[in-house]
Amino acid sequence: MPRGALFDMDRTLIRTDTATLYVRYQRDIGEADWRDGVKLAWWLMQYTLGTIDAPRVARKVLEGYVGKDERKMIESCQTWFRSYVLEHVCVAGREAVERHRAGGDVLAIVTSATPYAARPLAAELDIEHVCCTEIEVDSAGRFTGEVLEPMCFGAGKIGRAEQLAREHDFSLDEAVFYSDSITDLPLLERVGEPICVNPDARLNRVARSRRWRVEHWV
Repeated sequence: MPRGALFDMDRTLIRTDTATLYVRYQRDIGEADWRDGVKLAWWLMQYTLGTIDAPRVARKVLEGYVGKDERKMIESCQTWFRSYVLEHVCVAGREAVERHRAGGDVLAIVTSATPYAARPLAAELDIEHVCCTEIEVDSAGRFTGEVLEPMCFGAGKIGRAEQLAREHDFSLDEAVFYSDSITDLPLLERVGEPICVNPDARLNRVARSRRWRVEHWV
C-alpha cells in the first residue's frame, strides 16, 4: 500500500502567505488599495492566532468576485504565481516533495486556499493531487460568490484528505502531513506522522509537548 505525503501550502511549501502576495499583485495592477491590505493584515493576524472565522471571511472576500469569469481568474493567477510567488517556494519543501516522490508516496497539497492559488504551485512541483477550498461557478463559467462546503480548513481538511486516501488506496494512519499552523491541528492529529514546519507559536507549543517533529524550511 502506498503512503500519503500531504503538504500545506502557505508558510509551508511557500515561505509566506499567498494572500499577501495576491493583494500586492492586485495593488500593482490597480485592482486593490491600502484598505484591502489593512483588512488582509487583520484576517492574517486572526489566522495566526487560530481565531479566524474562515467561512465568514471567505464569504466576505467572494462578494467582490460575483459574476467574474473563472477563466480570467485562472489566467491571472498563473501570471501572479510566476511573478510574485515562485521565488518564495521553499527549497527544503522542494526537497521534501522529491524525497517522497522517490519513495513512491502519493503526493498532495492540502490547503484552505482556492485551486486558482494552489494549482500553479502543484504544477511547479509536479504534485498531482490538490485538496483545497472550491468556489462555485455557474453554467456560464462565472463565480456565484458561494463556497462549496465544506471548506478545506481546520477539521474540513480531514474529510478532503480521507476522500483522497480512499481514492488512491492509502491510509491516513500511515500518512505524513507537513504544516505550520495551529488551524491544521485536526489533520495533524489524524495522520500517522505530523511534521510541523516553521510552526506558529501555538503549534510549536503543541509540537514540543507531544514530541512531534519540527522542521525549519527556507
